[in-house]
Amino acid sequence: MATAMDKTQLLATQILQRVGGESNISKLENCMTRVRVEVHDEQLLDLKGIQTLDGVKGYIKQGEQHQFVVGPGAAAKVVDAMRELLSGAPAPAASQDLIARNKADAKSKYSAPMSGALRQLANVFIPLIPAFIASGLIMGIINLLKRPDIAGSLALDYPNILGLLGIFGGAIFAIMNILVGVNAARVFGGSQAMGGVMAGILSSPALAQITLFGEALQPGRGGVIAVLFVVALMCWLEKRLRQWLPESVELILNPLITTLITATLAIVILQPLGGVISDAIAHGVNLAIDKGGLVVGAILAGTFLPLVLSGLHQGLVPIHVELIQAHGSNPLLPILAMAGVGQVGAAIAVYMKTRNARLKKVIKGALPVGILGIGEPLIFGVTLPLGRPFIGACLGGAVGGALICYWKVATVITFGISGLPLALTIVSGKVMLYLAGILITVLAGFIFTWMMGFNDPEE
Repeated sequence: MATAMDKTQLLATQILQRVGGESNISKLENCMTRVRVEVHDEQLLDLKGIQTLDGVKGYIKQGEQHQFVVGPGAAAKVVDAMRELLSGAPAPAASQDLIARNKADAKSKYSAPMSGALRQLANVFIPLIPAFIASGLIMGIINLLKRPDIAGSLALDYPNILGLLGIFGGAIFAIMNILVGVNAARVFGGSQAMGGVMAGILSSPALAQITLFGEALQPGRGGVIAVLFVVALMCWLEKRLRQWLPESVELILNPLITTLITATLAIVILQPLGGVISDAIAHGVNLAIDKGGLVVGAILAGTFLPLVLSGLHQGLVPIHVELIQAHGSNPLLPILAMAGVGQVGAAIAVYMKTRNARLKKVIKGALPVGILGIGEPLIFGVTLPLGRPFIGACLGGAVGGALICYWKVATVITFGISGLPLALTIVSGKVMLYLAGILITVLAGFIFTWMMGFNDPEE
């Protein structure tokens, strides 16, 4: 019987062969569930062959990047195996005109408006996902330990344990702006240390001791929105000064001038502006969810999967963070999580109806991770290629989103986990409602998909 390593090596070899060989790869990377490949000559790709490989659960293209869904954990292993097979051979002698045309065609056909900018914005927060997950789960553990029916008198008998856990879970929020400043500088092409410094200035408690224009300054006002504005300005100014200043003094004067100018503009203009936008986002989202009820929840959850496909969902990341910073809870994430849950119900319906053995195998492999909140294998391997099941999943998600919004369910985490594990981070008193929402959403996705049907693919 082949081992997991043998299967990984085999899949890596097969993908490498079907993308045109090592000399056709210009960029190779992975995310949580996908192998991401950019090539020199798209005419050498055998996409149909790759999609039929055992282990490839779906395919999507964003810009010039081909993404093959292989599942959580497997993506990193397959890419590592592919890199071991690469020998750094030179690119094929394809004409620059052909490459340029391929890139232009791909961008015009697949890129959604603003998706590139939003993807860059999301890249600021993606490295923080492990910290957000740890924080949310620790907060969930604290909620469980505080319940006498679960942990007895542990909270009263051992207060230091809960105190330490609170420190562990809250640490990410204590240094949130600093981390965002460092990552934003990396993404925007500036000095990461300077990005952290700018965020540190905005968050300094000493600001409260200073009065400007008749009002005391507010440390941390504007949250991550203000940090993004300030660091973007800092990176722009740093690059310009690097061009303008003589090399002999650039190393000394650039950080000095950049700090003085950026920090001044930050305090006087950008932080107040960020504060206005931050308050508008936090209050606006909460007001819409609070007053919109069933309708707003249905719209948010029902349209989320199309946003994911276009890449526009990445613009929601700062909103999640702002909600936590402003109110200590996030009512948006549980609503959007129902979109992925609807996929589970739709996939179960497809599994029960299809006679295609390979499709059944894909669903069996993708359902467990789908329940755990990783929906890409189900989206790109099952519902989206079949068409109508994707619509059924969106409709099922809309039903669940409506209920979650109406019940005012919220979580203590910004983003990073979804599906069933998100229940561990739901605010006290709403966990059972969230679980009820999951069950109803699965049923709704199943019913809609069963009623709409689909064209069963041939073997």
